[in-house]
Amino acid sequence: MTRVLLAEDDASISEPLARALRREGYEVEVRQDGPTALDAGLQGGIDLVVLDLGLPGMDGLEVARRLRADGHTVPILVLTARADEVDTVVGLDAGADDYVTKPFRLAELLARVRALLRRGAAEPAAQPATHGVRIDVESHRAWMGEEELQLTAKEFDLLRVLVRDAGRVVTRDQLMREVWDTTWWSSTKTLDMHISWLRKKLGDDAANPRYIATVRGVGFRFEKS
Repeated sequence: MTRVLLAEDDASISEPLARALRREGYEVEVRQDGPTALDAGLQGGIDLVVLDLGLPGMDGLEVARRLRADGHTVPILVLTARADEVDTVVGLDAGADDYVTKPFRLAELLARVRALLRRGAAEPAAQPATHGVRIDVESHRAWMGEEELQLTAKEFDLLRVLVRDAGRVVTRDQLMREVWDTTWWSSTKTLDMHISWLRKKLGDDAANPRYIATVRGVGFRFEKS
């Protein structure tokens, strides 16, 4: 059974959210402060972390950083009350994969959870190298030449879709549907941010892209060569 760690100190949020996740068939562990959430995450066996930023004892940002520093690649979905925190919490530093701002719609949060848990099982385990980028879906790893790329779960899924369709334009709608399991246009800011971070990790320049080109008004294209 898929195990979800829910770290939220507000019972009015954690209790109904835990019930909803259990109805979806997930096993849910609830923690109400940062230190116990970190301990649960470090023990392993967790498939997804839903992490509030405002935890007592240790904030969610530090919990995410320590999990990543310890080598844990479990997907992390951040709950934040402030949209202006997004650049920090879902950035390269913290290593979170996606975010939902409070107050949130339960349907949207559950869609984000499902999207983070997907692993593209129907695709070939190893895809041929494209423009020097090689992806292994089964191990959830990617390389540029001989160097392994350090990607979050969402960045990996985004790169996976773009490389799979290399040379063709992948629309924003398709990326939102395949990577985030949603078509809500309120969510596209996170797509743009993830594209920006992915470009940085590829050493790409948005003004003169070698890898990910923007097709204005349509979407993005991963260049074949």
